[in-house]
Amino acid sequence: MNIYMQRHSKYKPVRSSYLCEIPEHWHIVPGFVALRENRRDNKGMKERRVLSLSYGKIIVKPEEKLVGLVPESFETYQVAKPGDIIVRCTDLQNDKTSLRTGLVEDFGIITSAYLNLASNKGFSGRYLHYFLHSLDTTKVLYQLGTGLRQNLSYQDFKRFPVVSPPFAEQVIIAGFLDRKTIQIDKAISVKEQQITLLKERKQILIQNAVTRGLNSNAPMRDSGVEWIGEIPIHWSIKRAKYLFQEVDERSPHGQEELLSVSHMTGVTPRSEKSVSMFMAEDYTGSKTCQSGDLVFNIMWAWMGALGVSDRSGIVSSSYGIFRQLKTQMFNSQYLEMLLKTIGYIEHYNKVSTGLHSSRLRFYSHMFMAMEIGYPDLEEQNTIVEHINLESGRLDKAVEILSQQITKLKEYKATLINSAVTGKVKVPGVVEPGDEVARPDMQELPAL
Repeated sequence: MNIYMQRHSKYKPVRSSYLCEIPEHWHIVPGFVALRENRRDNKGMKERRVLSLSYGKIIVKPEEKLVGLVPESFETYQVAKPGDIIVRCTDLQNDKTSLRTGLVEDFGIITSAYLNLASNKGFSGRYLHYFLHSLDTTKVLYQLGTGLRQNLSYQDFKRFPVVSPPFAEQVIIAGFLDRKTIQIDKAISVKEQQITLLKERKQILIQNAVTRGLNSNAPMRDSGVEWIGEIPIHWSIKRAKYLFQEVDERSPHGQEELLSVSHMTGVTPRSEKSVSMFMAEDYTGSKTCQSGDLVFNIMWAWMGALGVSDRSGIVSSSYGIFRQLKTQMFNSQYLEMLLKTIGYIEHYNKVSTGLHSSRLRFYSHMFMAMEIGYPDLEEQNTIVEHINLESGRLDKAVEILSQQITKLKEYKATLINSAVTGKVKVPGVVEPGDEVARPDMQELPAL
């Protein structure tokens, strides 16, 4: 469904890299006319509430997230007050996805690495917040910045052309956008909660199917193993050393496909990773794995960082690689899902060694000593087929919700940009010529 918003009665052309026209009674002013830089130090700890810029909002940072910071270090922070506009200025060249601006709603302190801007007399801070937000979402901000990593400073805003409606209109526009964005954000939040519930349902589906089977009426028995619990009476329990052998085969040249192992994606090509990762100059001597091999990331096994590889390649020499003693003993998908269930991961945590959680190691002998409960291959295949069918339906529902969230975010960005640049006339605005009815309307996507 679409909605239509009225356009202003008359427009005039403007010289701007991001705009070709504005309403006739609006103006373009240099940034320093609308905005000034705030510089408030926190020496003497004037404020103690720590703020953070997160997803385009200024939030109060939870105390548990302040690990490593001491009160003395907060004296280097800057004081922020309600109405201030915060801009994250660094690394524009390498990060073009994060939202960089936010409006302060609470008294507090925030890192001095951020730019703190305030509105001048005759300008609404909330309107300027939405204006800068539109520059952010439309990537106009990335035309600014200096230095090797393209950092922003107040100097970049001093001469930047700012759209300036009459003050009364700024207040009406900001109020309209406050109401609309709250509605949109609530709709997004509801859909995100639905996605969370669907993902939880999928995990429960997998957990129950791979640890208890599909027949709810099947006779059960206590396995006597803490991390296995009750299993169907006809399932087997064996130590890993009777099912797998550890392999330590090395690459003579390091030219095979480089693979990585994580708790999120299992065994995947390093080339498919979107995050920046350290790359060695030479991978000669790296461990090689084959399709069907079980690979453990020893450092992160306590998080479930393991998987069954679907290809040959090379992995870190510190990984553990295990190969089935008999072929066709395990369905690869079943094995990976089983070893990532809650009980098994809790076991990795319990037996892993290290000084603290981030340094735990799950070594090969620990895996080889571990009991595994499982059905025969035919039942594994049936379980996997069922999981793929049911989880496919859940994944489709998640995909639809995700697409709806994307559309809502696009609508929000379009609505804000259209309102602050005068592409549409916000309800409640009165301008010269309003006594004449006009048919010209602007179409915008609706909720």
